[in-house]
Amino acid sequence: MNLNNVLFKQVDNSSLIVFRIIFGLLITLEAWGAIATGWVRKTLVEPDFTFNFIGFEFLQIFQGEFMYFHFFMMGVFGIFVMLGYRYRLGILMYTILWSMAYLMQKSAYNNHYYLLVLLCVYMLIVPAHKYFSLDAKRNPSIQSISMPQWVPWFLILQIWIVYTYASLAKFYPDWLDLTFPKLLMASKHDTPIIGSFLQTNFAHISIKYIGILFDLLVVPLLLWKRTRMFIFVFSIFFHLFNSYVFHIGIFPYMSLAFTLFFFTPELINKRFLRKKPLYVANEVKYTNYKNLLIPFMAIWFIVQLGLPIRHHFIDGDVLWTEEGHRLSWRMMLRSKQGSTRMKVVDKNSGEEKWINNKDYIKNKQYKTISKPDGVWQYAQIIKKDFQKKGQDVEVYATTRISVNGRPYSKLIDDQVDLTSVKWNYFGHNSWILPIPDDFYNDKKND
Repeated sequence: MNLNNVLFKQVDNSSLIVFRIIFGLLITLEAWGAIATGWVRKTLVEPDFTFNFIGFEFLQIFQGEFMYFHFFMMGVFGIFVMLGYRYRLGILMYTILWSMAYLMQKSAYNNHYYLLVLLCVYMLIVPAHKYFSLDAKRNPSIQSISMPQWVPWFLILQIWIVYTYASLAKFYPDWLDLTFPKLLMASKHDTPIIGSFLQTNFAHISIKYIGILFDLLVVPLLLWKRTRMFIFVFSIFFHLFNSYVFHIGIFPYMSLAFTLFFFTPELINKRFLRKKPLYVANEVKYTNYKNLLIPFMAIWFIVQLGLPIRHHFIDGDVLWTEEGHRLSWRMMLRSKQGSTRMKVVDKNSGEEKWINNKDYIKNKQYKTISKPDGVWQYAQIIKKDFQKKGQDVEVYATTRISVNGRPYSKLIDDQVDLTSVKWNYFGHNSWILPIPDDFYNDKKND
């Protein structure tokens, strides 16, 4: 079997065309909704600085009032994508602007934000503007009713990875013994209509098993014709429930849009594109990127398969240290509370001073400074501030956290000057204290 022939076999592109329209609408709502709800103001404008991904400090120059314009233009480019108007420019600019905003801050970190980065890259490389678009209307020569077979396969494999890792991550004690499902639902007791139901044992058990089984089986069941409609209907319930209870923005609806790639072109055409001819020729058409596609896909999926398991190669429990937590589809797995106090010591005089966090930290940033990489960055920020005043200082952190209702325990070695150590992205940072020996045996709050 010639792999290139399989990848470049042409199939009907109705699912991609409809997905482009929905995707463009949703990313527009994501951008302009972030302004309307105050997310941009609270996360990127009001703070004096943002906790960027380490290594992307240069993006701090955009933080502030400029971010309103940044997100407004994202919405404009989202409209470009939806209408298929100057599509490549629109999706390229949205990808750049969204990636910048994502890398600029992690106080409001969400796995879905990372997924949107990946989806933007995917939409950048696929021919989603070849039909029912202003580009095709302006330039009929680009119009096409087909796409290479690798296009739907790429997206299906990507979301399969996301769902599978999300399921596997739930096989840990606090999910399986209902500790975390109970905590998760306790915070939703005031949800209209169903708040009381969410506190029942039946609800907790249902969340436990559905959380594991839906993520593990949704893609295989969508691929199988006999179970496709059943799991699609259940997906509607599942994602609307998540939207109603957890208020997680556009992503329940984006997840429903993914199902377009599992249904037949005949059904997609009948429901959405009745005037579009159905492609049935099954030709093989090579493009000028043929020799690049297989290496690109190989690298892409090696990274996607490797990132979520990297924490297994880092000393310590990821639930405690969070080293290897991000970019790993570890979604809705734990509840953490923490407190951090920072002490500076003047290197010349030996004078000690405790920092008032309110002088530096705002809004959701309080949670960030109880995470290892956040407290490390906070120490660097404090040191630079004192350097501007002509003082050379050491910075120490006293950080205590509670995971899933357990008693507070010390997270950071308070004898280590955090400004004297470098952040280790690919291994364990030795100043992060190990998880308490009796952690999983400790009494948890009901």
